[in-house]
Amino acid sequence: MLKIALPNKGRLSDEVRELFNDAGLEVKVRGERALTASLGGEFEAIFVRAQDIPEFVADGAAAAGVTGWDLVCESGRDLDLLMDLEFGRCRLVVAAREESGIQKLEDIQDGVRVASSFTRLTQEFFTKRGQKVTVVPVSGATEIAPHLGIADIIVDLTSTGSTLKMNGLREVGTIVQSSARLIARKDHTPEAAAKLEELRQALSSVLAARGKRYLMANVPRSVLPSVREVLPGLNGPTVVDVQGGDFVAVHAVVPAKSIYRTIAALKNLGCEGILVTRIERLMP
Repeated sequence: MLKIALPNKGRLSDEVRELFNDAGLEVKVRGERALTASLGGEFEAIFVRAQDIPEFVADGAAAAGVTGWDLVCESGRDLDLLMDLEFGRCRLVVAAREESGIQKLEDIQDGVRVASSFTRLTQEFFTKRGQKVTVVPVSGATEIAPHLGIADIIVDLTSTGSTLKMNGLREVGTIVQSSARLIARKDHTPEAAAKLEELRQALSSVLAARGKRYLMANVPRSVLPSVREVLPGLNGPTVVDVQGGDFVAVHAVVPAKSIYRTIAALKNLGCEGILVTRIERLMP
């Protein structure tokens, strides 16, 4: 079985396990502190720190892994990006104290000290901009660094920016847009590459189904053109004749967020027997 490196704790770990379970790759652990687990009998999971996953994959300890794109970029390892898992979204940003007078990146003067746990990305970013800064490595609580005089500005992760504002900091630039990604090492046998493609498709089918609903309705033939506008579906609605009647059965995949408006529009057109169900998997 191919080994897949997964985060061992935190919100990212919970979301990854939920995704694998929904894809039919149930994470079967022997106990709460287990370091390995079976993934539906097809793969074997190894649980490690999210920041170590790029190294594990690049060095061949795992065939693939799931971790944040920010951590992949910080590692500097040459890896294949198989897919964006679309959760765990955040940004690696440059931030300064509100009273610092720094409104934009161009206001940062040479010699400024920058506190960050992302030392590689931070140095590369300012070097490419031609700005000479001193990177101060920190392992946590980066927001406090400017208030303690450890650094003038910081580079840290944020999702909403609320924590930065709470600590009197202002965003002045973005270095990396991040989310959870499925990554793999470069050199795979054809058999391993085929298995990883199956994994990618399984996860992709679950993500494609999220936020979608399957809708069925009995539609008067006379209003079918109008219903086609209400239910565009993936490639247009599926229309099935209903024997011995003036109605046809229409099936379509629709966005969950607008389902209530869709149902109201169908009712106004005289549709009946409207049924909405969840979708577990959706293969484009």
